[in-house]
Amino acid sequence: MEYPTIARKPPAPPSPPDDPPAPRTAASAPPRRRAPVRTAAAPKLPVPPGTPRKKAAAAGPARARAPTTRERAEVDRLEKLQTLIIASLEDDKAENVVALDLAGRAAFADRMVIATGLADRQIAAMATHLEEKLRQAGLRRIQIEGASGTDWVLIDAGDIVIHLFKPDARALYGLEKMWGADLDEGPATAV
Repeated sequence: MEYPTIARKPPAPPSPPDDPPAPRTAASAPPRRRAPVRTAAAPKLPVPPGTPRKKAAAAGPARARAPTTRERAEVDRLEKLQTLIIASLEDDKAENVVALDLAGRAAFADRMVIATGLADRQIAAMATHLEEKLRQAGLRRIQIEGASGTDWVLIDAGDIVIHLFKPDARALYGLEKMWGADLDEGPATAV
């Protein structure tokens, strides 16, 4: 049984047009390849279905990775930034401004500020004004997501994360319930 050739030799340079091609003889033909010797194959293990990403997720976290810990920000600096953020939001007529302390509970930030705006333009203006004031305060890496007219704008100012919602979206996501202090106490135990 012959197997198809996978790797090919480079083509021979073209012969001059005057010479006819040489006839093939048994001596000029390439040698035949032998069929590979088959041995008893190990039983195949079932392959789990899914993409490589799903397989990695099913395998669990990598053991070689060290847990990442964030250094806490200075409390005075956080207080000044939080005061600046809340003042800016109140100047822009934000409603129901809430500040949550996440220190020790979240790895992504130490504080969270949540506010409500009534219209897309108001929320976009609040985000723009906040970005300008935070840059003036010395922050350089400010990330804004959703400022192009959505129900939710997220501003990542490093140690403080600001969420600007429309009223319906704020009620839907319920971040105050998720990150509020009342959940830290746990369920009451009856004696």
